Formats: sequence, structure tokens, C-alpha cells
Amino acid sequence: MDNNDLIELKVLGITRSEVQAGAYALLLENADSTPDEARRIPIVVGAAEAQSIAVHLEQVMPSRPLTHDLFVSMFHAYGVELKRVTIYSFKEGVFASMLHLTDGKVEVDIDARTSDAIAIALRTGAPIYTTPDVMSLTSYEWRQDGNYKAQRHVRLEDLPVEKLEQRMQHYVDKEQYERAAKIQKIIARKTNPQQSGE
Repeated sequence: MDNNDLIELKVLGITRSEVQAGAYALLLENADSTPDEARRIPIVVGAAEAQSIAVHLEQVMPSRPLTHDLFVSMFHAYGVELKRVTIYSFKEGVFASMLHLTDGKVEVDIDARTSDAIAIALRTGAPIYTTPDVMSLTSYEWRQDGNYKAQRHVRLEDLPVEKLEQRMQHYVDKEQYERAAKIQKIIARKTNPQQSGE
């Protein structure tokens, strides 16, 4: 995916998860949000990862380096830079992320748990991004006036044909023809169910 298509995120903080006992929710929001409205993504993380992220956010200095501190020290020791983190997928309730690394000559992408990727990004100052699809599937609208509605787990099949056509045109314009073809098939099923074999 072209970097221009990605949506930059910022970390708001950690709260206790209302969904899963003993877990925490990492809250992200679009970096270009305003004080009045934003789109927010909650990500359930374990206690250890939540502690590591909270330690950095609260600027607490642990007596010994945490695992994510060790990663950053190794990056520095070997001249490796974390260019960015991309949350690129959301399937079956699980986010997937990628670390984009470089030593100035070679660039490498490494798959990582999203909680680990964000903990490392916070320590290095690397930007965090997601895709429009992940944003659409997992985010909800937040408004200062309290008038917001959830938009979670929205499947392409559930979108109206008009929205699907707009999204298909977006992918055509970006020359992402495989995604456009997938949406075209969904539109065909919705408009001509008999021809699609349903």
C-alpha cells in the first residue's frame, strides 16, 4: 500500500478493558483529530504490554530495562532505525502490525504483535499508521458533545451499494485492482443475486 493511503495514529492512553477481564484497552486516535471530534481504535492488550506502554507514557524509569527497552537498545547498538509501525490487518478480532526497519542501506519489514510494535514505536518516536480498511472496521466516532456512534466490525458485505461503488472507484483510482475486483463481486451479488448463484 502506498504510504499516502495510510492514516497516522496517536496513542491516547491505557484503560482497563470493559470487554475482557484482566486485560487492558490501548486507545488510539487519528493524528489529525480535533478537540471536538475524532475516530478512535481500542485495542485489547495484556497486562505486561499495558504496563510497558504505561511506563513510557507516564515517563517512569524502571530499575532494569523492560523487554521493549532492550529492543530499542539493540536498534541503537546496531544502527537500526524504526521508520514506522503499520497496523495493516484486523481478522477474527486480532490486529496485525509491521515494523518497518532500516540500517540506512537495507529496509526490512518484520511482523509483530500490535502491542509490542506500539510499545517500541513510543520509545523510538516512530510514527504509527493504519490502513483505511482497518480504520473502517475497528474505529468508532468520538465527539466532544457526546453525540457519537459506534462503527465496529463493519463488513464490506454490509455496506450499501452506493458506498461500495465509491470504495471500488477509490481503489481503481489508486490502481489497486485486486481490491476493486473483490468489491465488484460483492456489488454483483447484491444487485444480481440470481446470477451470482445465491
